Amino acid sequence: MMLFGVVSYCSSSVYNPITGENQRVQLSAQQEVTLGLQARGRMAQQHGGLYPDNGLQQYLDRVGERIIRQSVAAKSPYPFEFHLLRDPQTINAFALPGGQVFITAALLKRLTSEAQLAGVLGHEVAHVIGRHGAEHLAKQQLGQALVTAVGVASSDGQAGGQQAAVLAQAVNQLVGLRYGREDELESDRLGLRFMTEAGYDPEGIVELMKVLGSARRDGQPPEFFSSHPSPDNRIQRLQDLIATTYPKGIPAGLEDG
Repeated sequence: MMLFGVVSYCSSSVYNPITGENQRVQLSAQQEVTLGLQARGRMAQQHGGLYPDNGLQQYLDRVGERIIRQSVAAKSPYPFEFHLLRDPQTINAFALPGGQVFITAALLKRLTSEAQLAGVLGHEVAHVIGRHGAEHLAKQQLGQALVTAVGVASSDGQAGGQQAAVLAQAVNQLVGLRYGREDELESDRLGLRFMTEAGYDPEGIVELMKVLGSARRDGQPPEFFSSHPSPDNRIQRLQDLIATTYPKGIPAGLEDG
């Protein structure tokens, strides 16, 4: 069984045309969408449900849809949805496979420009397009059992006990998932690309990191940096990337909002 798992993992290489990488994932894009929908309710429940303000939700949708529509992210197969969570304490944002993106009220209220919000959403969209959640699940060697369980769920069939257990295990892992260092740095890079292609000033994501770096409780950084590279390192990397991308200075047409 261990040998089968290793062979299955090593033979599951898929090319990602947006990131330009070969990735080891076993779920199709549609299966990622199904899995994200399965986990969506658990994620919202864990953070007090959705924030009860249609105006704010519509604003979040507009910014998120602009990032998708006006950037290379539009070429991805994922139907993105953006959710504002009620949680007033946890300063964080999340992304589930398949296009489910979340931001807490605690994080939103600390932002001072639309470009900063675009930085958050661009970063989370990058996790989805980078297929980081699917890569994580592949490494857990759930393998064909998860593919079968997701297939049962997507067909609206009644999953058997084993399939339901595998699906629940995957959902639990996704809801509590903390991405690794390389995933975070890739999402910073892609998120900056997506937000600038959508017309936002890239300084917004640098300002976001500075805002988050100052939001400490009991001497600890906010949850957004949990198991992530330090804020200072990420700020320097982003500033270097902006300088490389725009050697003559940031174009005047990119807006702060």
